[in-house]
Amino acid sequence: METSPKVKKAYYVKFETPQDLVSPILEAIRVAATSGKVKKGTNEATKAIERNQSKLLVIAEDVQPPEVVAHLPLLCEEQHAAYAFVPSKHDLGKALGIDITAAAAAILDSGDAQHIVDQVIASIEKIKGGKTDQ
Repeated sequence: METSPKVKKAYYVKFETPQDLVSPILEAIRVAATSGKVKKGTNEATKAIERNQSKLLVIAEDVQPPEVVAHLPLLCEEQHAAYAFVPSKHDLGKALGIDITAAAAAILDSGDAQHIVDQVIASIEKIKGGKTDQ
């Protein structure tokens, strides 16, 4: 029997989000939710990507069952949309200003968070290997 010290991520998590990037991602959501436009939840986020409206999609890593959000990274890749992961759906809900958890959220209008969103997208592109399609 083998024990791994590393926590296994859900299969839909395509890359590791550095811990120092989680706070800016959640801050971008928080600011955009108050000064811009954000879609909350998996269904709304999916529609935003399909309609090419999403500036940044944020997906929680602890969603159960994982099939709820498993299609989102693939859809983002198809649409060349930026996406990131945060460890907790509880923290994502809190950043959105709602009293429940959120599996996903899409920033449609960054509002006052534009500079944070730009930095997050640039950091994620570096993590993913510098693939830019936009």
